[in-house]
Amino acid sequence: MTDERNSPRKPHNLVLNDRRTLSVSGVNEVVSCDEEIVVIRTVMGELSITGAKLHIGSFNRETGELQLDGTVKELVYADVETGRQGFFARLLR
Repeated sequence: MTDERNSPRKPHNLVLNDRRTLSVSGVNEVVSCDEEIVVIRTVMGELSITGAKLHIGSFNRETGELQLDGTVKELVYADVETGRQGFFARLLR
């Protein structure tokens, strides 16, 4: 796995057409994939795509471009650990 902090920053964009086709740029790797969930690691963190009949049409690791087909229900980024703690985290130590 490459260290994303030291690699040149790729642009990260999402284009969703009619909830049927999704184009994602800035993809570093596909973590997992099945018909109901696709998990990818992007330059902006881990992205989970849930839906039905999901299928990766193409993925170019060199350019970081991914094309996904199916019915997209949800796009969720995992929280990125920044090292900073919020007010309640400090309060409940």
